[in-house]
Amino acid sequence: MKKKIVVLGFLGTNLDLGGKARWGRWRPTISLGQQDDLLVDRFELFYEKNFLDLAQLVQKDFQQVSPETEFNLREVVLKDPWDFQTVYSGIFDNLKDYKFDTDNEEYLVHITTGTHVIQICLFLLTESRHIPGKLLQTHMQKSRNPNGTYTIIDLDLSKYDKIAERFHQEQKDGIRFLKSGIETRNAKFNEMIRELATVSVKSKAPILLTGKTGVGKTKMARLVYEWKKQKRMVSGNFVELNCATLRGDACMSALFGHVKGAFTGAVENRKGLLKAADGGLLFLDEIGELGLDEQAMLLRALEEKRFFPLGSDSEVTSDFQLICGTNKNLSLMVKEKKFREDLLARIQLWSFNIPSLKDRHEDIEPNLDYELQQVSLTTGNLFSFNKEAREKFLSLSNSSEALWKSNFRDLSGAVTRMSTLSEGGRITESDVESEWNRLLRQWYPEGQTESEKPSLPPVLSEEQWKELDLFDRCQLEKVIEVCQSSKNLADASRKLFAHSLSEKKSTNNSDRLRKYLAKFGLSWTDLHKD
Repeated sequence: MKKKIVVLGFLGTNLDLGGKARWGRWRPTISLGQQDDLLVDRFELFYEKNFLDLAQLVQKDFQQVSPETEFNLREVVLKDPWDFQTVYSGIFDNLKDYKFDTDNEEYLVHITTGTHVIQICLFLLTESRHIPGKLLQTHMQKSRNPNGTYTIIDLDLSKYDKIAERFHQEQKDGIRFLKSGIETRNAKFNEMIRELATVSVKSKAPILLTGKTGVGKTKMARLVYEWKKQKRMVSGNFVELNCATLRGDACMSALFGHVKGAFTGAVENRKGLLKAADGGLLFLDEIGELGLDEQAMLLRALEEKRFFPLGSDSEVTSDFQLICGTNKNLSLMVKEKKFREDLLARIQLWSFNIPSLKDRHEDIEPNLDYELQQVSLTTGNLFSFNKEAREKFLSLSNSSEALWKSNFRDLSGAVTRMSTLSEGGRITESDVESEWNRLLRQWYPEGQTESEKPSLPPVLSEEQWKELDLFDRCQLEKVIEVCQSSKNLADASRKLFAHSLSEKKSTNNSDRLRKYLAKFGLSWTDLHKD
């Protein structure tokens, strides 16, 4: 069954004018009833109250050229047809109770008549699917058709391959930009970057970047800024502050500025970083170190775009996007009353965790190439690995000994040192071995490597293990291994004291095991928490 055609449009107070000569002029609304290949079953014409006479004349003329069309007049209240909010609200409210029947009717939204603001609002309501239809545009081309022509525009961009491909390519460009051109392979990291690239160009809301020290939170924040700048989404500066470096009045002053005499040492006015970031992006690293008073002022500045500099009675305005970085669990800090819950809710609308390098083994190789390229660009000298040295470094980098405690800072430092110490810019196996020993000394200051640590789940802390003699450590590891592979305490006791049982030297081995574990502050439950 063919769907009925329903047109929604605004009265053209100039283009649809009446008068004796009206039939000799092209009138957009009337022309829709004169198209041979477009049968309008119903027309919904919006008009303002003071143009009722013209609306009724257009209704009469339309039914004269297309008597089969049902023509309805819909009064809409527009206090100012050039004000976006007024127009959008007026149309939206008028259509709020309109019964769209998409199963049986096809809707065309006529955007040729009305003010430019009206046309834009009709476009937005159609694009957002508040009006479930297509756009309809009429053209005066009497050379081709004395009644003009029309074009139907479907806003479903998936039907326009070239346009869709352009949007897809732009997203790919954003992803590559935020990855600094590095062909990363880690699925978790790549998915995070894909979402961040989309959010960067579609949202001005705060962004929270989480992750261990050295994963690149500051670098990522700056890349987001540079990408937004390329897209002309920011006009101001990139401003950054490590919140762990300041406290008290110094922090208040750095963020919000101060007036002369606000505190001891305030010898002149200071505008502060929030004002410096007006129109741009403010990056607050280690946001968890910010005091509660500063948190309260930051929240107000975010929500109201204004704040009081320290010691001032006059407010200052600033419109900036905020990106925060932290390596702490802010939710836990909220429970401990160390971080404001309302501020956390505000800054984590978009939250992205940057994985640690040790969790991205497949990305070490492409990042190694990137760091080597950066050293070459910085120094103006070309550096490279020989084949054996490269394979050795990658093998060691993915071993259990590789902690990468400072993440990319460790990797960058390693590449810089190997390049500097290499002969003729060629990094050899000897250079790799020397650098790896240096890294191990950084990661294991007490000489204990990963292979020497307990391989079992950490039922005791690293400090507790270190306090044990090697004899006790070896014995306890074996006891824990047996307990964790046993069904219950009695089962573990039978395995551990099998010889005693056969010789009937002990009658209560379960109690014996329980007391042994208690000696180290452990219980059966501690070994089976999972």
